[in-house]
Amino acid sequence: MQSTYRLVIDCPDQTGLVAAVSQFLSEYGANILEASHHSDLQLNRFFMRHEIDAKSIAVDHEHFVSAFSKVAERYEMRWTLNDSQKNMNVALLASRESHCLIDVLHRWHTGELQCNIPCIIANHETMREYADWYKVPFHFIDFSDKTKAFKEVESLLEYYQIDLTVLARFMQIVPNYLCHKLAGKAINIHHSFLPSFAGAKPYQQAYERGVKLIGATCHYVTSDLDDGPIIEQEVLRISHSDSAQDMVRKGKRCEVNALANGIRYHLQDRIIIHQNKTLVFA
Repeated sequence: MQSTYRLVIDCPDQTGLVAAVSQFLSEYGANILEASHHSDLQLNRFFMRHEIDAKSIAVDHEHFVSAFSKVAERYEMRWTLNDSQKNMNVALLASRESHCLIDVLHRWHTGELQCNIPCIIANHETMREYADWYKVPFHFIDFSDKTKAFKEVESLLEYYQIDLTVLARFMQIVPNYLCHKLAGKAINIHHSFLPSFAGAKPYQQAYERGVKLIGATCHYVTSDLDDGPIIEQEVLRISHSDSAQDMVRKGKRCEVNALANGIRYHLQDRIIIHQNKTLVFA
């Protein structure tokens, strides 16, 4: 993979902003491989993502970050400049359903998802066989005492220095304190086209309403259940002849694709969270 720096900016919209960033990159000889801009007139904010060929810059990453901080301060930027060669550590959390876990593991194993997966955490022992197959350390946690269980989860995330926590159909409600701690660093897949049919048994809810489209939503985890900033959504047309069980079977395609895309966008620094929504430079 080509080594790149990903410059992601969120700041008040103002004259000369793009010119200042372009001038800075030009002074350092930066070869821009990809550039994305978006201006939100209602918020009066500007969002930007540049992917830069790291080899085109004579200085190292640390020096480049230090130099750009002066530009960032002048324009009141919230910004990151990440090195694509530094893979994030991703923890996978799962329960009884295995399709999302297996799909993420396969995409990681084949190199589609550029990250490290140092651990899998589950509240069902049946998930161990998939961890063993992909040679990933597995941790079973008994959730009969949820307070104790989530403290164990928190300790494991710290131990493995996890950058992104993925709830791959993990059917436990994350407590508020942990949601706040993992803000912007935890992704969930919900098996409905949110905001419709939040909560338990969404396919059954959809069946009872006679919907013609089912879907899945990848979103960031917040203390408000199934209400975090939406990253990616997939839909599938169904008919009146489909049972709730048919929806469950067909909907799995939406779930795995939405989750994989959401993870990839996060790993590639393509997402900016602002308030309770996201901008995704896909």
